[in-house]
Amino acid sequence: MASVPDKILTWQMVQPAVYKKETKETSPGKLEKKEIPVPELKEGEVLVEVAGCGVCHTDIGYFYDGVPTIQKPPLTLGHEISGIVVAGDEAWTGKEVIIPAVMPCRKCMMCKIGRGNKCLYQKMPGNSVGIYGGFSSHIPVPCIDLCEVKNRGNIPLEHLAVVADAGTTPYQAAKRADIQPGDNVIVIGAAGGVGQYVVQIVKALGAKTVIAVDINDEKLKRSLKFGADFVINSMNKDTKTVGGEYKAICRENGLPNFGWKIFEVSGNKKGQELALSLLSNIGKLIVVGFSMAVTEFMLSRLMAFDAEIIGTWGCLPEYYPVVLDMVVDGKINIEEFVQTRPMSTIAEAFEEAHTNPPDRRIVLIPDF
Repeated sequence: MASVPDKILTWQMVQPAVYKKETKETSPGKLEKKEIPVPELKEGEVLVEVAGCGVCHTDIGYFYDGVPTIQKPPLTLGHEISGIVVAGDEAWTGKEVIIPAVMPCRKCMMCKIGRGNKCLYQKMPGNSVGIYGGFSSHIPVPCIDLCEVKNRGNIPLEHLAVVADAGTTPYQAAKRADIQPGDNVIVIGAAGGVGQYVVQIVKALGAKTVIAVDINDEKLKRSLKFGADFVINSMNKDTKTVGGEYKAICRENGLPNFGWKIFEVSGNKKGQELALSLLSNIGKLIVVGFSMAVTEFMLSRLMAFDAEIIGTWGCLPEYYPVVLDMVVDGKINIEEFVQTRPMSTIAEAFEEAHTNPPDRRIVLIPDF
């Protein structure tokens, strides 16, 4: 049984990324190791001892690209968290849990109509829950939305941190896309930290054909083992060339060139432009990746194609147990896509994720 600490040890972003107008460059934020008091828990709150916290593209956006956080620095980043409850509600104490990356208020109209994943009053660790995030020894959170971990077998608890975002965001996106058995799907950015789970989840939900698009041959080969039927390497190719390869796959395999559901997960301008160029008759584009880039598109194509563009954000906490069961049952593989490192290497991990994203998502384990 984990003990209740006297203080929380944490890696705080004490300075955000700074954009320099003169050079049009952004300098990264600044991290410092800090000790902060353990807060007095409010009714309905618990204290979770962090087992692991994943390094997400969103964290990198906050730290390197100047994406603003709701809670201004100093704050602790990190929203992909698994751990053990050590204090607070006795019904939860001692349980292994995954903390949802998005925790809705449960009271507003958005929550009441089932869109609580975009609740305007939501709490998000590492962004809007005070100064607290997962790159720390402990974190206080509401217990109402916690996902209890049961029967995880040989899967390490720290590995399950990726379920909190990388594993559940694709499920929410699949729900928004209304994935049905027999659907044909394109995933752009399929080899990334979230994209690889989009491929697995849509396949597990019955997609007939999945085309994975990315820029890394080795990662694309891996996609073929975990749900992709075809791959396209888009490195140094314009949208017309990639579109030609897509049409060739359709032609050579008797697949329709209409009605495809396209997931844009790369979170960059080129990926967005490619997704928009591939959108065709009665197709559906689901935007999952975030970018600060402005992308041009002729809206009349939506009318002409009777097509749709849908945005998706986070995941409802209600879906977490479903995704966790898919992981435990082997329908979603996380073991091939996760690596762990000591949290003391956070600066190096951020730099690597920013400049050369690794094959496996980095999960940082507290080693204070």
